[in-house]
Amino acid sequence: MRPKIYLFGDSITEESFGDGGWGASLANHFSRSVDVVLRGYSGYNTRWAVKVLDKVFPAVEGCDAGEPLAVTVFFGANDACLPDRGSAFQHVPLDEYKHNLISIVSFLKKRWPRIQILLIAPPPIDEDGRLRYPYTENPSGQPERTNEAAGAYAKTCVAVARECEIPAVDLWTKMQQFPDWEKAFLRDGLHLTPNGNRIVFEEVVTKLRDEGLSLEILPVDLPLLTDIDPNDPLKAFEK
Repeated sequence: MRPKIYLFGDSITEESFGDGGWGASLANHFSRSVDVVLRGYSGYNTRWAVKVLDKVFPAVEGCDAGEPLAVTVFFGANDACLPDRGSAFQHVPLDEYKHNLISIVSFLKKRWPRIQILLIAPPPIDEDGRLRYPYTENPSGQPERTNEAAGAYAKTCVAVARECEIPAVDLWTKMQQFPDWEKAFLRDGLHLTPNGNRIVFEEVVTKLRDEGLSLEILPVDLPLLTDIDPNDPLKAFEK
């Protein structure tokens, strides 16, 4: 079976198979070597993610053919909702967020000991964008997320990766290294523009390559056109 990479996360993951999305770009990048499988759940936080792990990643008894090469875990944007504002029901305290991330990593390692896990920290928040595109009615006139809060969750995500000895993409820091990141990378203060998706794609590919998952190493599942002899095409399929 062709190996798999799972993308597990919230709406930023669920939307990633759209036009120009980072997940779609990954699928295209690995198109002859790996199946990229989407497991994105809009609005989810880590508290809910922990509850559904067995359904998202069901065990296959007596068979390791379903063992994926890697899983990206991309949560925190909803956990970081402020507890006294419009999306309070999605808020998860920072200490619990840390515990939940560790639980997700532990679950995946127990299920598939050889798997590569990549944590992706939440992106920065453009508070002006959140005010202009609120998720629900916003009579308070204040954004339900702040960049400061998102930063705290991003730092915790990176710290968990270090503690678990796995790689992480610090998206919160990376995006803010560019001028005009607020509108260049975020279409509504939170979700990604095509340029924002490009940043995620490039960072994920780089981290996976650093862990040995690159096109140069991964075999293709069937002969490439360049490997097929025009004078004896069927010979390539006898190997």
